[in-house]
Amino acid sequence: MSATVVPMSNDLPFSVRPLRVDDRTQWAELWTGYLTYYETSVEPGIYDTTFSRLLGDDPQDFCALVAELDGRLIGLTHYLFHRHAWKVENVCYLQDLYARPETRGTGVGRALIEAVYAAADSNGTPTVYWLTQDFNETARKLYDRVANVTPFIKYQRP
Repeated sequence: MSATVVPMSNDLPFSVRPLRVDDRTQWAELWTGYLTYYETSVEPGIYDTTFSRLLGDDPQDFCALVAELDGRLIGLTHYLFHRHAWKVENVCYLQDLYARPETRGTGVGRALIEAVYAAADSNGTPTVYWLTQDFNETARKLYDRVANVTPFIKYQRP
């Protein structure tokens, strides 16, 4: 995917592009913000493994897109294509989506979701899904505009 320039609501153009090796420091800052928002953290080695996988070419690994404004990363998304027992084609799981707090409401999140939609379309993957926590009301307002909420409830092994 090449970079796509997207006008923000305040007319500052940002681009959405694939993650690059030289994004490591800013990516880690954004991912830390994402994890902190969800009141969790990971060991430093997970940052190294995840970043390496995001840049890898294994089709089982996650992909990453970032939003950039004037050389500064302002958002990220991680997504994965995988098989589904009910479909012939793969589906796309959008695992992480984060925009810097000061850029929320400017179109960054929407542009990142739409870029994942475009990547899924290019991959022949019509289904894109994600999870969020019920308290994430601001993001859910966006999600309600770009997707359909499902009745599924997540369970996880303790």
